[in-house]
Amino acid sequence: MGIRQRMRRAVFLDRDGVINRALVRESRPYPPSHLGEVEILAGVPEALKALHEAGFLLIVVTNQPDAARGITPRGTIEGINNYLASHLIIDEFLTCFHDDVDDCVCRKPKPGALLAAAQKHHIDLGSSYMIGDRWKDIEAGRRAGCKTIFVDHKYAEEQPESFDHCVRSLHEASEIILGKAYEKN
Repeated sequence: MGIRQRMRRAVFLDRDGVINRALVRESRPYPPSHLGEVEILAGVPEALKALHEAGFLLIVVTNQPDAARGITPRGTIEGINNYLASHLIIDEFLTCFHDDVDDCVCRKPKPGALLAAAQKHHIDLGSSYMIGDRWKDIEAGRRAGCKTIFVDHKYAEEQPESFDHCVRSLHEASEIILGKAYEKN
């Protein structure tokens, strides 16, 4: 019998609207269509650094259906991910390039990407968090068994039915997570 591996904690993060600015048109969010539109949100580098130093894996889980729709080339989306990875502390990017009609398990609100990451990295989902700015992010986290933090940008679209915390930024979310983590120590 092998040695039992210690379970890890993770913070799963949506990309657009959580770590970089979503482009908002008519009160609806859209991803950047090229690298020139990418803007890392204020406080994000510091929040990620603090979470990383507290021992959390940082995994971006992002739906990018514009690749399947022929709007944004997959290489451009991967280039944006690579840019963010080179400027921020992020352990892994999990990108779903499918559209809703593809009915894949990796597309949020399904929890497939989170479950796959949990298996790969030995993550305790019950001690982990999903942070997102749309209902699909929160629902994926809830279905995976994570605590959920909704970053509310007041978009004119469906809102999550329930979440554990509501904040205005990743910085606020990190303060909640770190406060809870230190309470347990």
